[in-house]
Amino acid sequence: MAILLNVPSIVCSGCGDTITKAIKTVDSEASVNVDVAAKTVTVEAQASEESIKQAVVVTGHTVKD
Repeated sequence: MAILLNVPSIVCSGCGDTITKAIKTVDSEASVNVDVAAKTVTVEAQASEESIKQAVVVTGHTVKD
C-alpha cells in the first residue's frame, strides 16, 4: 500500500534520513522515498498509515493532511 505524506518541516536530506529510520522501526521492509524539495514522503509498507504517521511525528516533524 502506497502512502503519501505531506511533511512541511523537511528541510534537508538529514531530515529524510531521520524519517526513513523512524519508519523502518515500524516496518523494516518499508520502501521510503523522501522528496526534500516537495516536502513529501512516499512509503510502501505493510504497516498502517496511522503507525507510519506516528513514527514521523515522533522524530519531531509534522504531517499535514
